[in-house]
Amino acid sequence: MKLSVVIPARGEEGSVGQTLERTVDALEREAIDYELVVVDDHSTDRTAEIVERIGAQNPRVRCVRSSYDPGFGFAVRAGLDAYTGDAVAVMMADGSDHPEDLVRYHHELEEGWECVFGSRFIRGARLSSYPRVKLVINRLANWFIRLIFRHHYNDTTNAFKAYRREVIDGIQPLLSNHFNLTVEMPLKAIVRGHTFRVLPVSWTGRSAGYSKLGIREMGSRYLFIVLYVWLEHHLSRGDYRRREIWDGERMPEAQLPRRD
Repeated sequence: MKLSVVIPARGEEGSVGQTLERTVDALEREAIDYELVVVDDHSTDRTAEIVERIGAQNPRVRCVRSSYDPGFGFAVRAGLDAYTGDAVAVMMADGSDHPEDLVRYHHELEEGWECVFGSRFIRGARLSSYPRVKLVINRLANWFIRLIFRHHYNDTTNAFKAYRREVIDGIQPLLSNHFNLTVEMPLKAIVRGHTFRVLPVSWTGRSAGYSKLGIREMGSRYLFIVLYVWLEHHLSRGDYRRREIWDGERMPEAQLPRRD
């Protein structure tokens, strides 16, 4: 299975090079067929130059200039337009996500799971240097999502997830232009009937650059997309839910760890 990794990047000259090097090392150590698609989200620094220099030495690394307006969701969608693998993971350029977890995602996809979601808040996960205010808001937002969707996954807002190609095709059209895409993609995958596995992951706060997530401006956008998918789930009468079967029976929708 070829794994594509979409890495949106805007103003990440201080971290993108190390992120790519660590990711390449981890994937090649496990002999995984891969490509790294870095989407330059209208950077004004040397982000694209650094990626292109690495790509000149490794043809599996390429820089895609986003043709959309600036925005995290737009950048991810540009990467989803361009990837060529059998599966795709979305990974941050700031080094917060760990490549070793990406390798574990790949193994689970090869086992047959259609989606693999990471959680930073279950047993076995490691969280370092997470800003306290953002942590409180994160936990409240995820509590609300769990409440209305009645699932046990407690880190829906985490961008670091992986999907088989048929899932990406099945959750179209994507509407989110900003960080709310991190919520739209997994929630659509869940309500449309795709199987998913949750793994504990590690997360480390950035050591260079600055976060592009503006909490105040994102609140209404997150709420909009959550309610949009909730309405689809409850009012569409299953029109968008996939009908495939596996080994004569439907696969279980999730294998989830208990909340600690």
